[in-house]
Amino acid sequence: INSLTNFLWQKKLSVYVSAVAMILFAIVNVTLLKLLSFVSPGLMRKIHLKMGEKSTMTQNPKFRYEDWGPTFFSLRFIKTVLSVNWCSLGLEAFEGHAAPDTALFTLDGQKTSIHRFLKGIVNVFYMIIIIMCIIKLTFKQLVKDFSDVADFLVVYLAEAHATDAWAFANNVDISVHKNLEERLAAARTLVKEDPLCPVVVDEMTNITASKYGALPERLYVVQSGKVIYQGGIGPWGYNPEEVRKVLEKTN
Repeated sequence: INSLTNFLWQKKLSVYVSAVAMILFAIVNVTLLKLLSFVSPGLMRKIHLKMGEKSTMTQNPKFRYEDWGPTFFSLRFIKTVLSVNWCSLGLEAFEGHAAPDTALFTLDGQKTSIHRFLKGIVNVFYMIIIIMCIIKLTFKQLVKDFSDVADFLVVYLAEAHATDAWAFANNVDISVHKNLEERLAAARTLVKEDPLCPVVVDEMTNITASKYGALPERLYVVQSGKVIYQGGIGPWGYNPEEVRKVLEKTN
């Protein structure tokens, strides 16, 4: 018991340190890019686009740099960074330990939970919000390739690029969810992209996003109720190829 308690304390401490580091990194990064824009706008744009490649921002043909680039220099971006990292402080899902059970809602408004989707085999959870209004093709390919050995689940969370918050130009028109009905409606938009697996919705308290540290997106693999893979926080930490390797080992 003592060793488990010490482990959890160490993990929680690392979560707090990581959150502070991410906030500082974002502020310093944006400040340096803004200063560089005055000295060499072309170089700043080139560096920013390179950063966009790592987060798959440049892979969507719907977006030009002008649609998303300038938004990183807004106060709304800083507020989003703060709120996302504040939410992550509730992280309780760690590799090698039990997957937290959190309340969810089906698309018809029925209350359910994470554990009700655990069937004793391998489960892949994709904690996601709508970004660019698509389910990433790499995730859909995982579902196609491993649906015979794993159950997949998409959990729709709070909207990161709401039109009345940190919004991109030329993006889907979804406002910050004020109630469960609005969140369910937004999730139904996601279903139109045919994710090939069930889609459920986080509570308005964002309990799943918090306990899984999943904003804006994160991949998990759960086996027999235990987390065997915890992906990095998206978009930079989103890596479905790591999930593929885990599933190949369990196959």
